[in-house]
Amino acid sequence: MAIEYLHTMVRVKDLDASKRFYELLGLTERRRIENEQGRFTLVFMAPPGQQDGHADVELTYNWDGDEALPSDSRHFGHLAYRVDDIYEACQRLMDAGVTINRPPRDGHMAFVRSPDNVSVELLQRGDAKPPAEPWMSMENVGYW
Repeated sequence: MAIEYLHTMVRVKDLDASKRFYELLGLTERRRIENEQGRFTLVFMAPPGQQDGHADVELTYNWDGDEALPSDSRHFGHLAYRVDDIYEACQRLMDAGVTINRPPRDGHMAFVRSPDNVSVELLQRGDAKPPAEPWMSMENVGYW
């Protein structure tokens, strides 16, 4: 039996806020489906150079709201992305008001959360960067 990974779907309460968050991570909108009959929008986002549909995050937005959306998506696990410079990525997110829940103290790994509480892991490409401030001194915030 052959199997092929397609995408990860996350439900979002505010499509614009969620889209901005994933754009801050470096993803771009690859495809959008507006379904008038079902009253929902699907936005497929992927990193540049990975627009083949195999690295997509599908943002699912229900036009009439979604009371079934949990207030905390911890049960989901997390999305993971490799970045060229973890310190630069975390600084860009922090400058935009995103909380760094698990700072990259080790120069290798960090966690943040989307506006919908989806946990996102950032991993340094290649070897870990040398530990550096302000990251070394930052404490964890909340959970991821």
